[in-house]
Amino acid sequence: MPVAKNAQADQLSLNFPAPEAHVVQTLREMIAKPTEVVITDNTSSMLSYREKNGRVMLRMHRMFLAADLPVLAEVAAFVRNRQTATPLMRSFIRAGEHLIRQKSSGRTMLVSKGRYHDLAELFAEINEQYFNGRIASAITWSSREPKYGVRRRNLGSYDHRRDLIRISRYLDRRAVPRYFVAYVVYHEMLHADLGVRRKNGRSVVHCREFRDREKRYQDFERALAWERGGH
Repeated sequence: MPVAKNAQADQLSLNFPAPEAHVVQTLREMIAKPTEVVITDNTSSMLSYREKNGRVMLRMHRMFLAADLPVLAEVAAFVRNRQTATPLMRSFIRAGEHLIRQKSSGRTMLVSKGRYHDLAELFAEINEQYFNGRIASAITWSSREPKYGVRRRNLGSYDHRRDLIRISRYLDRRAVPRYFVAYVVYHEMLHADLGVRRKNGRSVVHCREFRDREKRYQDFERALAWERGGH
């Protein structure tokens, strides 16, 4: 069904939704592993999956019922290998997510464009440069701006249940350099990518791999130096 963004903009065309059972069966065959597919109306996370004991749990938004075979093939390839590039899948999500979120009510309102920093823009750049475009998390500024400064651990958070990254509005200031906001976004995207590890019966969110990859951020030392400056 054609859906127009506006009278002046390019038109977005979505296929007619296929029966849910057909899409689920198609994905199972493409993934080639025991797979449970859950269709959701969750507008915070369009697609996420986890694998345990050789079994895949795939959760994806209802919008994917309108996806064509090449998009579904990329979804399956992504599930088989997180390193897989997914340009078609990402384009499909970008094309439809703003329309879907406009219709949602009573849910977290996602606000990525701030007064000085655009989180969606930063997310897209970091996703392409460091994650091969595979992170599908939603990102938003926190709902309130703190009256006072915040500690580092409160600058950002990742909600794995909703696959949602929140960045403190305290960072949306002229005095905060773009590379520092990008560093905080990158940090939370690492959480989305690596999840929580278990070691000796304890949950570990900053494992060795996390620390090693965090240092790969191109402005890592610069960001730490700016933070140590007491800003």
